[in-house]
Amino acid sequence: MKETINKKVYDTDEAVDLGHKFCGLFGAPDGYEERLFIAEDGTYFIYGVGGPESKYSEPAIEVVSDEQAEEWKKDNE
Repeated sequence: MKETINKKVYDTDEAVDLGHKFCGLFGAPDGYEERLFIAEDGTYFIYGVGGPESKYSEPAIEVVSDEQAEEWKKDNE
């Protein structure tokens, strides 16, 4: 997925996938998946996708700080 945020393109096909987490059961309307990526310039972002009742009812990319990325990694080891 590609998304432009603040004039910068974030692309899941070009960035390095650092890990993922699943919340809920596969196919559940409130279930979702998050993947943490790092772009070539060192920027972290999360790609989320999920069911119609989840926080990712539409696929989305969210830029996160270095600290947020480290916390995400720690919480999802």
